[in-house]
Amino acid sequence: MTTGSIKQSELASIEPPVTSTVMLDWVSTLDHKRIGIMYILTAVFYLAVAGFEALLMRAQLAFPNNTLLSPEMFNQLFTMHGTTMVFLVGMPVLTGFANYFVPLMIGARDVAFPRLNAFGFWMLFFGALLIHYSFLTGSAPNAGWFSYVPLSTKAYSSLQGVDYWIIGLLIMGVGSVSGAINIFATIICMRAPGMSLQRVPLFVWMMLMQVILIILALPALNSALAMLLIDRWLGSAFFDPTRGGSAVLWQHYFWIFGHPEVYILILPGFGMISEVIPVFSRKPIYGYTFVAGSSVAIVLLGYGVWAHHMFAVGLGMYADIFFAIGSLLIAIPTGIKVFNWTATLWGGEIQFNTALHFAVGFLLQFVIGGLTGIMFAAVPIDWQLTDTYFVVAHFHYVLIGGLVFSLFSAAYYWFPKMTGRMLNERLGILQFWLWVLGFNMTFMVQHFLGMMGMPRRVYTYADNPGWALLNGIASIGAIFMAVGTLVFLWNIWISLRKGKIAGDNPWDAFTLEWATTSPPPPENFSSLPEIKSRRPVWDMNHPEYADWKSAQTPPDKGKRLNLPKLAAWSFIASEAVFFLLLLIAFVVFNTRNRGGMVTASVLDVERTGIFSLFLISSSVTFWLAERFLKAGKKSMFTFSLGVTILFGTIFLAGQVWEYTGLLTSNVTINTDLFTATFFTITGFHGIHVTAGVLALIVMLVMGVKGNLTPKKSHVFGAVGVYWHFVDVVWLFVFGIIYLGLLQ
Repeated sequence: MTTGSIKQSELASIEPPVTSTVMLDWVSTLDHKRIGIMYILTAVFYLAVAGFEALLMRAQLAFPNNTLLSPEMFNQLFTMHGTTMVFLVGMPVLTGFANYFVPLMIGARDVAFPRLNAFGFWMLFFGALLIHYSFLTGSAPNAGWFSYVPLSTKAYSSLQGVDYWIIGLLIMGVGSVSGAINIFATIICMRAPGMSLQRVPLFVWMMLMQVILIILALPALNSALAMLLIDRWLGSAFFDPTRGGSAVLWQHYFWIFGHPEVYILILPGFGMISEVIPVFSRKPIYGYTFVAGSSVAIVLLGYGVWAHHMFAVGLGMYADIFFAIGSLLIAIPTGIKVFNWTATLWGGEIQFNTALHFAVGFLLQFVIGGLTGIMFAAVPIDWQLTDTYFVVAHFHYVLIGGLVFSLFSAAYYWFPKMTGRMLNERLGILQFWLWVLGFNMTFMVQHFLGMMGMPRRVYTYADNPGWALLNGIASIGAIFMAVGTLVFLWNIWISLRKGKIAGDNPWDAFTLEWATTSPPPPENFSSLPEIKSRRPVWDMNHPEYADWKSAQTPPDKGKRLNLPKLAAWSFIASEAVFFLLLLIAFVVFNTRNRGGMVTASVLDVERTGIFSLFLISSSVTFWLAERFLKAGKKSMFTFSLGVTILFGTIFLAGQVWEYTGLLTSNVTINTDLFTATFFTITGFHGIHVTAGVLALIVMLVMGVKGNLTPKKSHVFGAVGVYWHFVDVVWLFVFGIIYLGLLQ
């Protein structure tokens, strides 16, 4: 036997060779730039899918009484086109740009939570696959992208398409909220020294507003989806009017999400335009504060105008007046931005390249969409034009004329930074005119079709005077847009191979992403310029005209919020909206439908009250554990945390005991609306408590092993935010359901 060290060459011959593939590098990446690119590529793929679906629908509608598509296939294409464009094109592409550029624009080396970032993308990826897998079952969803009940209930959609739609959207919703929390925490906590919130680029500011909307609006959709899934799978009656449910409630919950969703999609477009126009006007944006402040107003007002989508439902005169006024008011902050962008262009040294072409195209077409939106704020006009092609024209002018044109503008602006090469300008201008011509051919005529009475969501139409001509023009316009998109993809392909080398800052642009190489290195920056204004790169390249010499901005005080706790509070805000809407459903159903309902008399209030005391007491023991951890008292910390886990487990055992008693007495989730709401709310709360207990067990193991030290108490505090939240939620649940405080 010999002893001695093994030479490095011998060790290399023993170990299996390490292989690395490009695919594995991308699939396993945590780099925010690569994840951003994967979001964008996913969106481009589904843009092709949705575009193909749109072309099939336009082919069907090109002629009256056409039989190219069956009614069922048209409904499936219509549903999947809308779902794909909103959830698989619009939201992912914006998340991709945010992932790539927000850290660069604020001088950060990465997003706040790289693994959470990757998790969000893969939730989108698999949720999208699940929705489209429904085509292979022969029953894609067919109830419209908004899935109005009763069309989406079992009675009218008995096949699995709607189920795939619900589950896929729930999965993607989880990913969207996690991604929004990540971007929110990155902007608030990861800004470089000197980068105050009053100095962030407007794209970053608009993304901040967007993620706030996602965090607070998406739970409304998730709660509605959860109730619809329970209706379909477990036989409850949330949305079945014949059993006391409400079809209108679905519309309320969907549009509480759906109207903010419009701003979720368009606010980042506003931010992109706010970066492009100043650079190619060679001047700072006019009225930065007004642009930023008006976006805050949009966020606040956006939550109070959802029911202008429901004027034809019959909400009553006072509700119609309220939502009409709100709809008119929200046009003001949007209009402010248009004047700001126009004033920035006015008197500037205009560089009319492709990026600015699309930016100006955005301005003109978005204004048309905004004006028709104001028309719908007038209830009589809405009654006349709702569910006609006028509505189709309106929202396409907002989301295609607005969002897609701003995306093309941003693509031509930021492509050099992402790839190090320039896109071809001649092809870009060709694409621009194809899109302008095709877009206006397709959707401008639909205003007239709507005023002539053509309903939307129909697979064919009679040969009424003028309808065939206008539909034919619209279908030809769709072909122009498709060709323009192919020109864009060809432009990207040839530019990646032999495009002009861009350099680090080919536009002499202003913001921090242009202070690094093109494309940026994995660590983003080797050094950062001093940040003393809103245009730090301009200040660095033109010190004699530096902004800070002539225009002072509020300085950065250097304070950053606690990252884990901020993320926890963001998650809590989202979950609070989810539980709030479930509780509202309980109150609505159990105050107007008392007759024949199973009441709280079937519940053992005293026994549940005892188990509730254990849960509430666990907040006290957790508070003690947190204090012991900060003081470095390990044994007392582990004891207090163990008691917290025990109390939470006792509460869960009590809930299982209660469920067992109800189920053995034939009181189930489909008995009536009381039991439906009871089991749904307490069930979701139980899931949250279970998740909290598991998190506490992880904390306990870390504490026993010595990995949880006083220096890491902020991480433990973030878990505490969640644990206290589930306790507070239970106080509301117990008071409303068990004690009947609001009935």
